[in-house]
Amino acid sequence: MPETPDDDTSRPPDVPQGADRHSPDEPRAVCWDLPHDLSIVSKARAMVRETLTAWALHHLADDVVLVVGEMLANTIVHGEPVVRFSMRGRVDELRVEVTDRGPGRLRRLALDAEAVHGRGLAIVGALAHDHGVTPLPRRPGKTVWARWRLFPHGKAKE
Repeated sequence: MPETPDDDTSRPPDVPQGADRHSPDEPRAVCWDLPHDLSIVSKARAMVRETLTAWALHHLADDVVLVVGEMLANTIVHGEPVVRFSMRGRVDELRVEVTDRGPGRLRRLALDAEAVHGRGLAIVGALAHDHGVTPLPRRPGKTVWARWRLFPHGKAKE
C-alpha cells in the first residue's frame, strides 16, 4: 500500500512518497503497489493530483486523475493482484500505467444510452493523447497505459 505524504519527513509535506520535486526537464517517476480493493481508488487519485502538482503539471491533473481512476477501478474489478500503478514524466511526455496479473483482456463494449457500465475505455481515449494495453511477457497479466504529449516545460500538446 502506498504511504501517505505524512509517512516520510525527509520530503516536503505536499509531495507524495516517491514524487520529489525535480526540474521540469528531468525525468521523474512514481510507482505504487496498491491493494486489490476499490477503496484505494480515491486515495490513489489524490496522490496522483499531489504528484502532478509537485511536478508542475497541475494543469493536467483533472484529466489524468479521471483516467487513473477509470484504469484502477477497471483493474480492481476485472483484474487480479498484484496491482501496480506507475507514473512517469519526461520533458515531452507524461505516461501512466496500471499493471495486474489477470489473464483477461480489455474490450470495448457496444453501449446504448441506458448502459450503466462500460465507458471507461472511451473516457481514457477521449482524455489521453494515446492509450493501449501491453501483455506481460511470459506470464498472465497486462499493463494498461495512457500518455499525454507535452511541450517543453510541461504544457500539454493539443
